[in-house]
Amino acid sequence: MERCRQFAWDWVAEIFVRNLVLMFIVAGGLHLYLYTFNKQANERQYDARPLGKNKRVFTFNNQVFDNMFWTCVSGVTIWSGYEALMMWSMANGYVPALPEANHFGWVALLIFLIPIWETFYFYLVHRLLHWPPLYKLVHSLHHRNTNIGPWSGLSMHPVEHLLYLGSVMIHFIIPANPLIIIYHLQYFTLSAATTHTGYEGLVFSKRNYLPLGTFHHQMHHRYFECNYGGLEIPWDHWFGSFHDGTEASHKDFLNRRMQQQAKNQKRN
Repeated sequence: MERCRQFAWDWVAEIFVRNLVLMFIVAGGLHLYLYTFNKQANERQYDARPLGKNKRVFTFNNQVFDNMFWTCVSGVTIWSGYEALMMWSMANGYVPALPEANHFGWVALLIFLIPIWETFYFYLVHRLLHWPPLYKLVHSLHHRNTNIGPWSGLSMHPVEHLLYLGSVMIHFIIPANPLIIIYHLQYFTLSAATTHTGYEGLVFSKRNYLPLGTFHHQMHHRYFECNYGGLEIPWDHWFGSFHDGTEASHKDFLNRRMQQQAKNQKRN
């Protein structure tokens, strides 16, 4: 933390390189295993269509190259920028430190609470990003991926990265330590890769040992106007945007969409 009292290229660059390597290990490793080497074929895959190639909608006309570009150039850079900002702020006393008494208990509690904060924050930001002007200018880049792969999770517009990863700013209010800051940001970024694999999980010996993607979010990429949050807190149930993939649920979804379109036409 002494090094972080003053911004310097050496320690900031170390953060960037470490985060870039982590993203290549997680997203790159999953992509190699599931798509390049095709180790699981279609087993537990949500959508058997291949990832996009020769499509103008993607940067470089290629979905994987597009996703890697936005993940690494924008996503990892802004992730590292937030981490550097938080470390500098903590080193200079702008971020409140965890109390010395029962320090381990506070760390354990925050490790448990951060995923709950994440799903609450993500739902709010995600609904904001589906506001038509923001969707068109920002969030549509992420939704190029109607069929998703590991590199799709953090493939976003820089403005969306700033909003999405801004969750860590809660620690200007909630005490933290360097471990919590690093965990908070890695949870947001690396889990974006694991939950966008396009597969329910990694299968070994015909058993699903490691759950990964969720059908819930897969449906959001398919239909856009449903399943804005995660499953940890039932926001979509409460606000009428849940879609479980059944015929009855899809009928309700289409009715909601028609009603919304009718309201929009009246406004116009």
